[in-house]
Amino acid sequence: MITLTDIAAVKVKELVEAEGEMDLALRVAVRPGGCSGYSYEMFFDSETEADDISQFYGDVRVVSDSMSAQLLEGATLDFKDGLMGSGFAIDNPNAQRTCGCGNSFS
Repeated sequence: MITLTDIAAVKVKELVEAEGEMDLALRVAVRPGGCSGYSYEMFFDSETEADDISQFYGDVRVVSDSMSAQLLEGATLDFKDGLMGSGFAIDNPNAQRTCGCGNSFS
């Protein structure tokens, strides 16, 4: 399962509060596709499936399906805010190679 940094957890909590639905979870998934074979997908979800794996980071709930959780084991989700832009970034030690856009891996 992916780990959230403290900064990422704060940012996700802010985004959930902005949505106005406190029961939303951040779903992090790995899907076939992209330049290198797999791509990351993140979105807010109000529903969970029987095989989902959940983890709490303070008030923030993160869910992944079991296949994605295996591919995200040891990965970290961080939030960067700087002069060159801001956004979430995933550091995944399981990725053997990534594409130039940084959104897909194999």
